[in-house]
Amino acid sequence: MNKLILKFLWLEKSIAVCLDQTVGVKTTPLTEYFFWPQKDAWEEMKNYLEDNPWVTQADSIFLLNQITDVINCWQEKNPVYKKNLNKLSEKFPTCIKIKTLGQD
Repeated sequence: MNKLILKFLWLEKSIAVCLDQTVGVKTTPLTEYFFWPQKDAWEEMKNYLEDNPWVTQADSIFLLNQITDVINCWQEKNPVYKKNLNKLSEKFPTCIKIKTLGQD
């Protein structure tokens, strides 16, 4: 079974997102990290998804909505999330792995 996974780097001055694909137990990166606000990470991911017809429209919409939600959460600068990224993983449990640099 194929599964698309969003990964985020939650940094002080930016947030980054990339897309991986899991097949069985193996995970393969599909994109580099797209950084926001340096660039429009949402738009870059949208372009990638549109350029790959094997990604369904439903998956694209779901992934882009998740990116929007996580970026909005990052913009809030909630200290609870900054101190405990597990809370973010609880808030966004589907297809998402969130980490800071230095975390596994």
